[in-house]
Amino acid sequence: MNKELYNAYVGILKEELVPAMGCTEPIAVAYAAALARQTLGRMPQKVDVFVSANIIKNVKSVIVPHTGGMHGIAAAVAAGIAAGDAGRKLEVLSAIDADDVPSIKAYLEQTPIQVGVSESGYLFDIQISVEGEGHTAFVQIAGSHTNVIRIALDGADLHKADYAENCQTQSIDRNLLTVADIVEFADDAVIDDVRAVLDRQIEMNKAIAREGLRGTWGAGIGRVLLSAYGGDVHNRAKAVTAAGSDARMNGCELPVVINSGSGNQGMTASLPVIVYAEELESGQDMLYRALLVSNLVTIHLKTGIGRLSAYCGATSAGCGAGAGIAYLHGGKAYEVAHTIVNAIAINSGMICDGAKSSCAAKIASAVEAGLLGWQMQAHGTQFYGGDGIVVKGVENTIRNIGRLARDGMAETDREIISMMVNG
Repeated sequence: MNKELYNAYVGILKEELVPAMGCTEPIAVAYAAALARQTLGRMPQKVDVFVSANIIKNVKSVIVPHTGGMHGIAAAVAAGIAAGDAGRKLEVLSAIDADDVPSIKAYLEQTPIQVGVSESGYLFDIQISVEGEGHTAFVQIAGSHTNVIRIALDGADLHKADYAENCQTQSIDRNLLTVADIVEFADDAVIDDVRAVLDRQIEMNKAIAREGLRGTWGAGIGRVLLSAYGGDVHNRAKAVTAAGSDARMNGCELPVVINSGSGNQGMTASLPVIVYAEELESGQDMLYRALLVSNLVTIHLKTGIGRLSAYCGATSAGCGAGAGIAYLHGGKAYEVAHTIVNAIAINSGMICDGAKSSCAAKIASAVEAGLLGWQMQAHGTQFYGGDGIVVKGVENTIRNIGRLARDGMAETDREIISMMVNG
């Protein structure tokens, strides 16, 4: 692999695999709110929030960490303003302790926080206007969770960045990714170049999965899977991953390392691979390389789909996990590509209806699809071009998924949001 492409792949991993505490959409709202308060320089006495419908969908039901069980956009705003640290970005609420919770609740109860739907047309849009002591501040995030495109104080812009829908919001173009190059990168990677980011992913995502199995979180999908289907490696891979989501969707205050802007996707891309590597006694070096495959395949699939859509992102991460597990078993580009195509064909109809407890069950389904896709190729069977949305060539099938999720499911997304908001 040439040095320029190699460095780009390392850079993509460093940009994507970052820590976040709590579901990333309410955390992005809290981050914008904390940044607005910081810009205003005083506690706001009035707040107006306008967000895109997909933000409403993903914030509506999930618990905001460090709030004593509160959920919703207003709760995320109150937490960010009353106790958030904007400098921590997606860990904006991580420094809050129990003593801060009463002040968050008091701020929410005493301050007018008006929430409306953004008219910008952006799929990912958060706009927060605050007022206090005769001054105003405004913050807008668009396209991705920390992509701040405008900060203003008393109507004067302090920061303004160009933004267009579907534009690249990261510094490195994800369209450089291909399955063949991902496998070559995993084979050739100097582990010291990626060790820190992968060690952090392993440590954090394992910790929240353990907590999900230990505690009583959400619907307890991880514990149900183990109780009902036993402890073989196939079931453990699903259960451990679902348990991480059980905890995360229901207010657990442990951080995770995300992938493609999502903690659920970060856990789905990593935890099944970790479980299989431990079962196989693959060794740390092989685990790192398999995680490179799983993470980069997930990012590759998500690039054409976008950050938010009606297509469940765990599906892409489940494909990534299957690809990583195929690599653990000696698979190279051919085996990894067929695993991805098989997994895509199995589970690509799963919708995203917001962040909530049932995400854990959807994750288990996505991991199952990835594992079945791997087992199919291991047993010499596969889906072929012409089987539904599958076409000849893994890159062509990946492009079809992007088209399906981004364009074909746009109306589905609107109907899902209408059902969630209007009943």
